[in-house]
Amino acid sequence: MTEYKVEGDRPWYKFWPKNVPKNLDIPKKPIHELFEETAKRLPNKVALIFEGRKITFSELDKFSSSFANFLQDIGIKKGDRVAIYLPNLPQFAIAFLGILKAGAIVVPHNPLYVERELEHQLNDSGAKAIITLDKIGDVNFYERVKAVKDKTKLEHVIVTNLGDFLPSIKSFLGRLLGKVPKKEKYPDAYDLMDILRKYPPEYKKVEINPEEDLALFQYTGGTTGVPKGAMLTHYNIVANAIQIKTWANVTEEDIMMGVLPFFHIYGLTVAFVSSMLIGNTVIVVPRFETKHVLSLVQKYKVTLFPGVPTMYVAMVNYPEITKYDLSSIQACISGAAPLPVVVRKKFMELTGGILVEGYGLSEASPVTHVNPMDDPKKIRDGSIGLPIPNTDARIIDIETGEPLPPGEIGELAIRGPQVMKGYWNKPEETAQTLVDGWLRTGDIAKMDEDGYFYIVDRKKDMINAAGYKVWPREVEEVLYRHPAVKEAAVIGVPDPYRGETVKAYIVPKEEYKYVFEDEAKKEELIEDLEKFCREHLAAYKVPRLYEFREELPKTLVGKILRRVLREEELAKEKKSE
Repeated sequence: MTEYKVEGDRPWYKFWPKNVPKNLDIPKKPIHELFEETAKRLPNKVALIFEGRKITFSELDKFSSSFANFLQDIGIKKGDRVAIYLPNLPQFAIAFLGILKAGAIVVPHNPLYVERELEHQLNDSGAKAIITLDKIGDVNFYERVKAVKDKTKLEHVIVTNLGDFLPSIKSFLGRLLGKVPKKEKYPDAYDLMDILRKYPPEYKKVEINPEEDLALFQYTGGTTGVPKGAMLTHYNIVANAIQIKTWANVTEEDIMMGVLPFFHIYGLTVAFVSSMLIGNTVIVVPRFETKHVLSLVQKYKVTLFPGVPTMYVAMVNYPEITKYDLSSIQACISGAAPLPVVVRKKFMELTGGILVEGYGLSEASPVTHVNPMDDPKKIRDGSIGLPIPNTDARIIDIETGEPLPPGEIGELAIRGPQVMKGYWNKPEETAQTLVDGWLRTGDIAKMDEDGYFYIVDRKKDMINAAGYKVWPREVEEVLYRHPAVKEAAVIGVPDPYRGETVKAYIVPKEEYKYVFEDEAKKEELIEDLEKFCREHLAAYKVPRLYEFREELPKTLVGKILRRVLREEELAKEKKSE
């Protein structure tokens, strides 16, 4: 991977944020070395806050160096893969930085994965070691790892406990109240706290070429099929962290909300890695719970809150939202799914901060587009914004790959220093995705005359209703504007006459939950929704079927899974045959 700069004029430069260079100088240093520079510069500053426990940059540096020393001692070498199977905890940060210091490659795993999913990814990556929790509640992570260990190349298992980095009194009270599992020793696994006590913070420096050597396997495609590992270099991730810092004008004084899962590239780069390079304090939160997150924003005066639409939806609809002081929030980037316009506007009214929609994908470390953040008047409703520094983008014909003019709908293609090297052990899929230096995203989009980009939808999600193309996002955007709708998802379901017909799944707001008990009122609301849609959509785009639900299936990041809804519909159809 070589340095990439955008040369020549682009239509989006007309609305470029003030004081943001069109191209940045990206340091060619490994992630962990840049972190170590931060730790030397700000040794006593708090890097992480977890349930009241504060860890300074100096402490995090020492912990991660001790972990690197341990990994090297058990035989982990440059290029070996080490898996992290943890929710957001200080242990994730220690392991991530320690693995990189040892010269190895991080392989994060979704902590919700069950044995089958875990086994597949461990075998695909060939990970030699894994760090995981013992258990939380009824979920025993260690037992899951133990069950698949002999079917993989795993040689070493490291276990940590939820209470390991809680303040001692909280840890004691948590165990007393049954919230923190009692710590157990596993004879066939290493204990993280024992490692940190035993190994000094001196590790053998490993020569890293940031532009070529891998930092991360980020598994992607789990929502569309078998996950594949996007190979991201140190340079890819550093570039994206600096692009985000510059675009959002992040400074050392900012306080970062770290509730986006770190196992996902969005949370990892935007909330964690960028903060470690800049010197921000990160509020580490294992799971999004509206009341708890609001209280943390108020307590720690959080200024930066990257999130996903479902988080902002939950907050703006929280019945006691006005009891919390959210005025510290200055900037929020929403990604991973479309951000409803009404939600963005209401959130900005509540906080006084700026909330913009952005876009990214695992293959691009992840961010490629964000709306301007220097002036609310530059935000375009429904747009993912402009390409960020050093990033080029265009719309291409799906079939021919030829560039299309403004206004035309095609596939979004991207080029920049944050774009992956390829997919691990998948040369054919790499060749289909990386074409002539451009990353073909698989997302259908358009660019307007001013250079703002708009995602129409995923290619795979297009609905073909009687020969007409219907893009779910457009229909969902209209539904979100109806006062009864808290969340919405739209898919195409089989129809013997039309081929596919449009079906909407609705999570109603609290005051409309009568639909679950009163059939007559439910039908009235459906009629009202249909009337509303007909006022704002062409007739063929209007949902013919509606289903109300308490919740929609989502990834741990908060992305609504249309795939799961489609699978449910197909299962129903098979059952009725």
